[in-house]
Amino acid sequence: MTEQTTWIGTSWKMTKTLAEARAYARVLAGCDWAPGIRPFVIPPATAIATVAEVLSPGGAVLVGAQDAHWEDEGAWTGEVSVPQVKDAGARLLEIGHSERRAHFAETDERVNLKVHAALRHGLLPLVCVGETAQQRAAGAALDTVTAQVRAALAGVPATTRVLLAYEPVWAIGEHGTPATPEQVRDVVTAIARVAGPARPVLYGGSVSLDNARDLLDLPQVSGLFVGRAAWDAGGFLALADLAAQPAPQAPGGPYS
Repeated sequence: MTEQTTWIGTSWKMTKTLAEARAYARVLAGCDWAPGIRPFVIPPATAIATVAEVLSPGGAVLVGAQDAHWEDEGAWTGEVSVPQVKDAGARLLEIGHSERRAHFAETDERVNLKVHAALRHGLLPLVCVGETAQQRAAGAALDTVTAQVRAALAGVPATTRVLLAYEPVWAIGEHGTPATPEQVRDVVTAIARVAGPARPVLYGGSVSLDNARDLLDLPQVSGLFVGRAAWDAGGFLALADLAAQPAPQAPGGPYS
């Protein structure tokens, strides 16, 4: 039987100096990861090369970039390209985070362009999708999220691996409200149905040690995309250790 991969990752957003990034990466570099755990970290662009150097190319921990332009080069002042972040050591590209959608005009069309750019250069896309509180209240969560998934994957062969991260907008950030497993279940099931078997679905949004086990136990959740709870290396490792533990058996199961 093929061992299931559990993805555990974090984006540092706009935090950490080079010294702080290097110290964090050194902790991860000294770890022996449990079988089946696939860790990844996404530093700010300024620290990609530093973190990638500490973690070594081809190492167990994937290094990502928080964004990149869809064009390979050109007059795009302030932007970085996929070839540039790859050259710095990124092997994964985060695309379509709700903060970029809300504040930086990240449309579904641009998300799709970036997915194709990442794949063109051999990076693994990590596409973030999620509904706002207003969309959920209106009963439009499933339609909103599945539309985002379909748009992101337009023109991508069904067998091409892409990671999807379900991050309800109302659940992320310092003031987010943690989602219950019941609120997550139907959405991740719909994402998996639309995306297909080659696309693992992660969950992100106020993830903590208190709720991580329940989220990981959902059948369609293949990992966690963590924010503040993993900005400290110890927090990241604690979540990875939890993910490596066997799921508790339901009453009447083989070990009851």
